[in-house]
Amino acid sequence: MSNDSPSGPPMAASPLTRAVLEIDEYASGLGWDRPSVLYALIDNATLRALEPGQADRFAGDGFTALQQKEIPAGKPLDEYLGTVAWPDSVTGCALTVERLMLPPSAEASVPDGLDEAALAKWVARHPKRQEVRMTVAVLRDGARESALRLREKDSPTEVLTGSDLVPGLADALAATFED
Repeated sequence: MSNDSPSGPPMAASPLTRAVLEIDEYASGLGWDRPSVLYALIDNATLRALEPGQADRFAGDGFTALQQKEIPAGKPLDEYLGTVAWPDSVTGCALTVERLMLPPSAEASVPDGLDEAALAKWVARHPKRQEVRMTVAVLRDGARESALRLREKDSPTEVLTGSDLVPGLADALAATFED
């Protein structure tokens, strides 16, 4: 049995993985060089209970992603996430963010003593840099999932998924559910 859907990202067994891949596919349709975006994830069963007249829109055991505001330009992501709090009806959250990354082979050549701004400039000029879009999601119960898409391999069949691909970002999103 193929893991490819006829018109979109690969099918996934986990509802959280499906949600992350759907958000990744949506972000892909908007193109690159976009601001980071935060999403609330609401369990479809909760939405069916809240909106019984629209229950057919929320079929299955998955999640519906509701786009929140874009992250303000120039505001550090950790500072912004520190201001986020979710109502009880929100089961989880997800974030899409674009970054430059280097392959592990380039890490040894990073100059010592660079502050964050200088490091970002150095990475931006590095010949082996790659642009990546990360979609990371967490649930209140601790479940996590991520999708990584390289700009040079911008295809739904080239998206890498896994629960521990971006642990720092997942930790920051999980903190938005702490009291």
